[in-house]
Amino acid sequence: MSRETFIKLRAKLGKTQKALAELLGVSLKAVQSYEQGWRSIPFHVERQLYFLAANQRNSGQPKRKDCWAIKRCEHKKECPAWEFQAGHLCWFLSGTRCECATAKGWKEKMTVCRECEVLTSLF
Repeated sequence: MSRETFIKLRAKLGKTQKALAELLGVSLKAVQSYEQGWRSIPFHVERQLYFLAANQRNSGQPKRKDCWAIKRCEHKKECPAWEFQAGHLCWFLSGTRCECATAKGWKEKMTVCRECEVLTSLF
């Protein structure tokens, strides 16, 4: 995750650096370092930040489309996103069946997911 994306998501959540640090379970200094680009953003922090932004209450937000509908997936019934009815959270789950493939680690998965319309459409 880039520092610009981190800053954008913090703004979307409407949180101060201190409040976001508390939500993420990190220090205020860590959040400041992420935003300045002095420290790389760990994957667990990135994952949690995307989760918070994707699930923020917003009554004006249209219903989210499921990943299998957006990507016209032929393997949806073999996928954890389908099994757990989490089509808008496929990027959050390990073992999904899209181009992420189950054999990839979290780093490789997020490289694919950051560019995927399922995740980017949430923001």
